[in-house]
Amino acid sequence: MGHIVFNKLLALMEEKGVTTYRIRKEKIISEGTLQSIRKGKSITTDSIASLCEVLNCQPGDIMEYVPDQQPPQEGA
Repeated sequence: MGHIVFNKLLALMEEKGVTTYRIRKEKIISEGTLQSIRKGKSITTDSIASLCEVLNCQPGDIMEYVPDQQPPQEGA
């Protein structure tokens, strides 16, 4: 099974001028959720919705599904 990465999030935050300080100060998402994002762990859909609201974007604008590497098949 693959996983979700939030590489797009940091770029969009920079583009829109939204800092992690503002996110913490305005309690948009918790510090624990920010840490989960940094560590590549899962976060709730409520947190995703909060980020999308402040960034005026869709979930696909801040996260991406990355499939696991498939081992080469025999004979290929």
